[in-house]
Amino acid sequence: MPKKHSKINLQISSPLLYLSTKKVTTLQDIINIGIVAHADAGKTTLTEQMLFTAGELRTLGSVDSQNAQTDWLDIERQRGISVKASSTRLFWKDCQINLIDTPGHVDFAGEVQRSLSVLDAAVLVISAAEGIQGQTEALWEALRKLEIPTLLFINKIDRVGAEPQELLAELAARFSSNLAVMERWEGAGERGCQIFPSSLQQDFLIELAAENDPEAERCFLEDKPIPEPVLLRILQEQIAACQTFPVYLGAATLGVGIGELLDGILLLPKAPRQEDGPLSGVVYRVEHDKAMGKAAHVRLFSGSIQSRDPVPIQGVEPVEKVTQIRRVLAHKYVDMGKLTAGDIGALYGLAHARTGDIIGELPLYREATLAAPLLKVQVFPDAPERLTELVSAVQELAEEDPLLDMEWEKEERELYIKITGMIQLEVIGSFLQDRFRLTAHFDSPSVIYKETPAKTGVGIENYTWPKPCWACIEFAIEPLERGAGFRFESAVGDRVILSRYQAHIAQALPNALKQGLYGWEVTDLKITLTGGSHHLIHTHPLDFFTATPMALLNGLENTGSTLLEPMVKMRFSAEEQHAGRLIRDVIAMRGEFDSPVIHKGSLTMEARLPVASSLSYPVDFGILTSGKGVLSSRFDGYEPCPLELGKTAKRRGIDPRDRAKWILHARQAL
Repeated sequence: MPKKHSKINLQISSPLLYLSTKKVTTLQDIINIGIVAHADAGKTTLTEQMLFTAGELRTLGSVDSQNAQTDWLDIERQRGISVKASSTRLFWKDCQINLIDTPGHVDFAGEVQRSLSVLDAAVLVISAAEGIQGQTEALWEALRKLEIPTLLFINKIDRVGAEPQELLAELAARFSSNLAVMERWEGAGERGCQIFPSSLQQDFLIELAAENDPEAERCFLEDKPIPEPVLLRILQEQIAACQTFPVYLGAATLGVGIGELLDGILLLPKAPRQEDGPLSGVVYRVEHDKAMGKAAHVRLFSGSIQSRDPVPIQGVEPVEKVTQIRRVLAHKYVDMGKLTAGDIGALYGLAHARTGDIIGELPLYREATLAAPLLKVQVFPDAPERLTELVSAVQELAEEDPLLDMEWEKEERELYIKITGMIQLEVIGSFLQDRFRLTAHFDSPSVIYKETPAKTGVGIENYTWPKPCWACIEFAIEPLERGAGFRFESAVGDRVILSRYQAHIAQALPNALKQGLYGWEVTDLKITLTGGSHHLIHTHPLDFFTATPMALLNGLENTGSTLLEPMVKMRFSAEEQHAGRLIRDVIAMRGEFDSPVIHKGSLTMEARLPVASSLSYPVDFGILTSGKGVLSSRFDGYEPCPLELGKTAKRRGIDPRDRAKWILHARQAL
């Protein structure tokens, strides 16, 4: 057997990989592709060039000219960045390619996160000039966690100073050694550049086939050529299994390498077309149309939906009928009439649909955390009498982006949202003004802390007075590892507490966990129902909803709470002379760092820092480096924080520890 393949500089050529551009009249394949990248890697420009090359556009738009097809919102064209995931479509040879162009800026990573759940494959765009950046790494990790087949496109190889070969070596070291580099390139900078199918070096592909196919292995051992259809089949199987990652190169602004990339996309796995199967899909995005109402963007995995069909959504009653089905092409709409398995489209008439809803049977629904709102902001109207309008408007925006996690404190008449960054806040203000004619003001953001049990303990509540009531609960509470979230189990049978009451406990816990001893969400814990009782006469259906928060807070008082603060991983690139000051700054911010890497007078350093102490550092870093340095950051989990260095939150609403007042509140007697 040949040795395990690990080359990244071999260039593969096969006539089968560069197929005729002739389209067939009957579509047999659909593939749903996400274009993902760090900000400014050239995603939107690449999407524009793909549409133009495929003949979907007569004239080529651009981000700089503010006429790109997939950046059509006013705020996107003004700022030159994508803030919403935008879908469009093109035809290449015998395949329909649905493209989802996603934002690159970390403030809008929630849009990327929601899009990943519906993809057949992804194109990860990496700038040859900037290399692997913070969000590039986060995207790669998410794609690997979700096992999404991925094609890498090295963009901007025309830039002066771009080093594609060095970048390929870094990708092999940090991402995967199994990169199938499909092309060679010539020229750079002002001379322009050209992409060619590489010469007859097929070592990588031959090794790949010999290791994964008996027929290919036999040919290899007998020193016979492996048939090209076999080579191609094995390559596609390995790509689909996320064992091999094809790499293409180009310069989107010059239109170089676009046709070859489209050919490469045809190597990626296609969507299953199970139209006669049971209805199964997912709502991956919701938006509101002034004329048509709510649009639920759906990826259908199985079955089909026609206009006027009832569409069952898990957990939503009553079942609503679709009034219209449209294909969304950036800011344009085309009536479809029918949505079939493997395709995506917008369904109208589903007034209660929300992002993440499951249509019909549960599909293979994939989700990875890319976005974590780290800041909380209070929102004010420009006039007090418009507060009700503002609440309704923000609620609509939160339906489109659930990560906003809107909180409306009716008693205090306070409105809060959660955000990932300050650019997102500017965009929200723009949406409120443009769509609702509302001028909103925002308080200074505060960092969102969390808390977790400090040790194991027991929580007990015997809610047996004032009659009629009966709900006794005993919890075992234990801390879990960072990032584990919340788990609930029951160790009692139906005779101890009826199963429907246990379901009430499970339903009440997530809301009760939103405020712990310090006023923050409680996470990274396991709660086990170990005891309790119901009463055949005195138990009211709502009693366990009332008792659960009291039992939880009793347990947290017994375990104690550890404050958790959000962390970010920052990557700095600057001139070598700034190393000393940079290290001192990181230490002052309570950060940890790896030793700087010095190369040709430049330094690269990674550090892990608390969000609270580093929130304004990008500005300070820009001043330090006179704007020449490059800083990228990404969320990197939560870590314990001394209470004196953190912050507690004001409790909202009635505290379940004030037992008498809480019971009156729960019984709506206040």
